[in-house]
Amino acid sequence: MNKDYELVLLAAGHGRRMRASKNKILLPLLNKPLIEYPLNVFLKDDYCSHIILVVKEDEVELIHDLLRQEHMFSKKKITIAIGGMERQHSVYNGLQKLKNKTSGIVMIHDGARPFIEQTDIRQLYDEVQKIGAAILGVPAKDTIKAVYPDHTVKVTLPRSELWQIQTPQAFESSLVLQAHEKARTDHFLGTDDASLVERIEKEIRVIEGSYDNIKITTPEDMVAGEAILLHREQQSK
Repeated sequence: MNKDYELVLLAAGHGRRMRASKNKILLPLLNKPLIEYPLNVFLKDDYCSHIILVVKEDEVELIHDLLRQEHMFSKKKITIAIGGMERQHSVYNGLQKLKNKTSGIVMIHDGARPFIEQTDIRQLYDEVQKIGAAILGVPAKDTIKAVYPDHTVKVTLPRSELWQIQTPQAFESSLVLQAHEKARTDHFLGTDDASLVERIEKEIRVIEGSYDNIKITTPEDMVAGEAILLHREQQSK
């Protein structure tokens, strides 16, 4: 039976590789702050009942001003949480704000991925209800090699088995909270939330997403992002 989900939307990154004077999620992408794109997608989703926006402590007022300016507070319940030193800590802080920690569903999404589409969210939403853990990804296009610290090749990995994992990642709320609590106890720092769930031996289903769902990390990604938006605008005409 379908039920609503909550969203933890991460917007507390430092974005050092962007070489910008402010948080990259506030940078303009075709004259709109980057964070507005994913926010608007989830605000339009009827199954998304609550958004937890995780931000840097010194940017709370900036985010409040943005939300008020765009009248986003009036569209859906948005709660602000304060980020931590690492992405994993920020997710944990966001999860503490969940309304339903025992029997709910939560999606976790990077605010720097502005091009997530409703069709992919719906696929995740359907799958997480069946299996309890589902993530987005795309098959790797390039050959991937494991490399030693001195930059010599260790081994070429089988490309047919490799996927580039994206967000959102969707979980039963109790499951991902359990995984985060264990990681904290073990002092384990993972690269994504699925890596924490893997450690408690829970099966995770990978749903094929879109290559457009890029993460804005460097100035070059902003150029690619503008191209994606312009292409979408042309397709919608």
